[in-house]
Parts: sequence; C-alpha cells; structure tokens
Amino acid sequence: MTRRLLVASRSRHKVAELHDLLDLGDDVVLVSSDEVGIEGEPIEDADSFEGNAEIKVRYYAERGELPTLADDSGLEVDALDGAPGIFTARYGGPGLSPVQRYEYLLHNLKDVPWVQRSARFRCVIAIASEDKRLLASADGICEGMIASMPSGDGGFGYDPVFYLPERGLTMAQLPSAEKHVISHRGQALQAIEPALREILEDTKIDDR
Repeated sequence: MTRRLLVASRSRHKVAELHDLLDLGDDVVLVSSDEVGIEGEPIEDADSFEGNAEIKVRYYAERGELPTLADDSGLEVDALDGAPGIFTARYGGPGLSPVQRYEYLLHNLKDVPWVQRSARFRCVIAIASEDKRLLASADGICEGMIASMPSGDGGFGYDPVFYLPERGLTMAQLPSAEKHVISHRGQALQAIEPALREILEDTKIDDR
C-alpha cells in the first residue's frame, strides 16, 4: 500500500527538497500538482502567511483528492515595517528576476545602518485532508540580517543577502544540509512532521 502526499506546488525542485527534509518512510510518495493534473492557481489574497497557506492547501486538496501539504513563506525586514512580507515573491513589481528583487531590497536599505537591518525568513506549513479539512499547521522562523551586498551562489531568492551573524555567512553560502536544518522551511517541517506522520498513518490510499 503506497500513500501519496500532494505538495501544493508545480515545482519538482520543491517536491524533491521536501522529500529530502521529511523522513516519512518508503511507502509515502510526494507528488506535485502537475503530476495529478491540477490546473489553475488559487487566489492568495489573505493578509498573512497563515491565511495564504490555508487558501493554497484547501484549493489543491479539493482538486487532487489527496492529503495535501502547502506552505507560504517570505522575508520580513524590520526597517521596512515587515516588508516585503507576503509580497516577497512579487517585491519590486512584476517581471523582475530574483537578483533584481534583492537588488531592489538593498536599494531600499542603502541608508539603513547595520544595527537596524534585522530581518527574518518566515514559513507557515498547512496540511489538509482530501475533503479540504485543515488538519494541522506549523510555522518556522530564521532570524538574520540583510547584508549590504550579496555573497554566495547557493540557495535561491533572497539567500545571497540574508546574513546569519552566528555563522558569519549568508544563507547562500551555507552547505545545503546545514541550510535545511536552520531554514524557516526546515524548522516548520520539523514542527509539523509528527502530525503529518499521524495523518498519513490514518490515510489509506492506493497507488494510482
């Protein structure tokens, strides 16, 4: 008996990352929304990471008819009153590359002294049943600072400018294994994994 867990994403990269981060056993298969033929995207119009994660997980659970895991995450910068926050992926406007987005962030912080450049990555993960019931949620936070210039070629998004003082490195300079442990997504997954195991134990789904 194989149990399938739908990841509310079209990204095979994210599915592979979650597979590496979660230890759910050989009989659990993670699948993307594309793999189960889900079309369209939910309108994520909540005013919080929690709200958007819930919108996303219910949308995909209903259409995929599978237990579903969704996350919403972003960067909060204290000197910008928490921006970009829920607009992290769209910060600076449509059509920008990841590099252009963090360059826009650095521009907005150019006159902000180091001691005021505190920031955090935040992630909220939600799990829903195939009938859209919200079953569990958890959040993870990774505290750091916004560097004055990018460093490192690992990771993605804002990782090259997110500096971790206790390690003396940006997130983009960390080995992948270490990043998985301390990242906001890694911490949220660690928090929700016991509930996810229990949910999957109660779920009997044949491989299709």
